Amino acid sequence: MALRLLGHTDLNGNGATMQLMSTRGILFVGHMKPGLGTSIVDVTDPRRPQVIGSLPGFENTLSPKVQIAGDLLLVNYEQRGANQAARVGFAVYDISNPVRPKEIAYYNTGGKGVHRIWYTGGRYAFLSAVPPGFRDRMLLIIDMQDPEHPCEAGRWWLPGLWAEGGEAPDWPEEMRCCLHHAVVAGDRAYLGFWDAGVIILDITNINSPKQISRLSWAPREGSCTHTALPLTGRNLLVVTDESTKPRCQEPPKYVRIIDIKNEREPQEIAKCPPPEGDFCNRGLRFGPHNLHENRPGSFISENIIYVTYFNAGLRVYDITRPERPVEVDRFLPPAPPGIEAIQINDVYVEAGGLVYISDRAGAGVYILES
Repeated sequence: MALRLLGHTDLNGNGATMQLMSTRGILFVGHMKPGLGTSIVDVTDPRRPQVIGSLPGFENTLSPKVQIAGDLLLVNYEQRGANQAARVGFAVYDISNPVRPKEIAYYNTGGKGVHRIWYTGGRYAFLSAVPPGFRDRMLLIIDMQDPEHPCEAGRWWLPGLWAEGGEAPDWPEEMRCCLHHAVVAGDRAYLGFWDAGVIILDITNINSPKQISRLSWAPREGSCTHTALPLTGRNLLVVTDESTKPRCQEPPKYVRIIDIKNEREPQEIAKCPPPEGDFCNRGLRFGPHNLHENRPGSFISENIIYVTYFNAGLRVYDITRPERPVEVDRFLPPAPPGIEAIQINDVYVEAGGLVYISDRAGAGVYILES
């Protein structure tokens, strides 16, 4: 492999970015600034990306996440902090003409809204949300059969999260147990559940999911479990713990390889080697965050894994031998003037080989060729 920079955009000065996905030469980019909507970028010439529009933002509303499936785009709305967000939930856009998206639905979850969504088409979308009555994020399953009228189909939460139902947490006060997001494959949902680790759900009955197993390592080693990516052909999970504090002021965070041949007793078999170098002193966060998630229509591999690593950039691992992962490529851009350190945040890889990465510190979006 040999990652090569093709293009870059700071999104007209709005470069604190998060999730990004492309379709038909158009890139949709979420932002980390409350009140700022989703950027629409023409990437038909990846060497010269051009911002051509945006979706609206809303007061006190964070909207950093996007999901694309066919002609539908889903955008999250979340309250962060004490100020009431103008929107909480998610919107559905018709992007049959991706240059001119048309909002066709807004689903109001109430509470603090939606943090992240998994939707790859078909009937159901899977949301991490804080609806009324809940202490923190849980799983909402939304029926998208009529995308103009989404409706709830099911929900699941870790006991202890439903405050209105009288539940009390059974985990230590210093731990946070909440859903980051689900990745779904067939009748299984794989949940990154922060300090509760990885949870595997049976969603055969979509109205009443059932826990199959849970594997956790906090607080003894790491925490903040973010993504659990199933490699179903190999009975493996690739799992990231998110770095959340600057300059390594936290236990080390890892990319783990989990054996799920026996899904009732998942077993860690390896960790990907962390990037070499003095990244702790480069500023801001150092550690894993997002994975390219093998979405339908994108680049799909059960051997090559793309991982964003904040101030260590983008890292690519070969896990052909899952017990001995090796780094095979990387991309680490310099921090632009006025930015303490690069913070590579999300990655999306097209089937044709283009790689898009975002930076949350303000640098915007980089387009690479693999």
